[in-house]
Amino acid sequence: MNPYATLGVDRHADADTIRKAYKSLAKKFHPDINKDPKAEGRFKEVNAAYEAIGDPEARKLFDEFGEASTKPGFQPEEARRWRQASSARPGAAGFDFTGGGVDMEEMLGSLFGAGLGGGPPRPRRGADRQAELSLDFLTAVMGAEQELQLRRADGGVESIKVRIPAGAKDGGRLKLKGHGLPPRGGGAAGDLHITLHIQPHPLLRRIDDDLELDIPLTIEEAVCGATILVPTPTGDVRVTIPAGAANGQRLRLKGRGVQRSTPGDLYLVLRPTVPQTQDPELREAAQRLTRGYTEEVRSQLRL
Repeated sequence: MNPYATLGVDRHADADTIRKAYKSLAKKFHPDINKDPKAEGRFKEVNAAYEAIGDPEARKLFDEFGEASTKPGFQPEEARRWRQASSARPGAAGFDFTGGGVDMEEMLGSLFGAGLGGGPPRPRRGADRQAELSLDFLTAVMGAEQELQLRRADGGVESIKVRIPAGAKDGGRLKLKGHGLPPRGGGAAGDLHITLHIQPHPLLRRIDDDLELDIPLTIEEAVCGATILVPTPTGDVRVTIPAGAANGQRLRLKGRGVQRSTPGDLYLVLRPTVPQTQDPELREAAQRLTRGYTEEVRSQLRL
C-alpha cells in the first residue's frame, strides 16, 4: 500500500493538503453517497491511507519503515534494533524498509521472535489474536465502552471491555496489550488486535469529523422562515431557518459532529418538501403562490 498514491498527494505534502485530499475522496467514495459497487472498497482504502499518514506520528513511522509500520503489533524500537543488527552482519548490504530490499516475513518474525545479535534470548511472547467488532454509527461518533466476547481455547467465552475512542472509523484497528495468547512455558501474552466495522446511520452521513443531516421543511417554513427543533448526537438544538431557504442550503452547527478532543461540525442540509396530497385548497394556494413566478424560476435555464 502506498497511502500517498491512494490519496493522490506528493510524499512531501503538508498535513493540510493530506487532510483536504482525504476529505474530498472520502466524500466522493462514501457508500451512502456513491452507489458504485466498487465505491465501498475505495472508501476503505482511502481511510486506511489516512490512518497511515494522516497522523503526524504515524506518518513518521510510515516514512521510516514503509508498510511494515501499519502491521498490527508493529514496534518501531524493535525494528530499529533489527535493522541495526542486520546491517552489522558480515557482508550485509543494509536494508531499506520503504523499498523492496526487505523480506517482510523475516523482519516481522525477527521483531516478534528471539533476541537480536546473538545475545541471551528474551522471555518468549505469546501470539497475537485477531477479532472483529461491529459498532453502531453513534458509538463511533461519540465514543463508548463496548463488551467483546471471545472464544477461549477451552471452549469457554471470555468477556473483554473495549474502550472505543470518539472518531473510530470503519476498518480502523485497536490494540489491547496483553490480551493475546500466552506462550507455552510461561511469559508475556501477546496482544489483541480488533478491526472495527461501523454500521451506516439511516439519517446521518460522515465526512472526516463532520456530519451531515437532511432537514425536511414545510413550504411555509422555507418561504417565511421558522425556528425548529433539530436532533444532534449531543442533544436537541433549536435552529433558526432563514426565510427563502433553498433546497440543499447548508447550516452549520459548530462542535456537534464527531466528538474528538476538537469536535467536528454538524451540517444541516435544508430540504423543502412538497406535501403528498391532491387537496384542492392546497393546489389553489400553490397556484396563488407561484402566479407570475413560473418564468422567473427557470430564467437561468439555458443550454
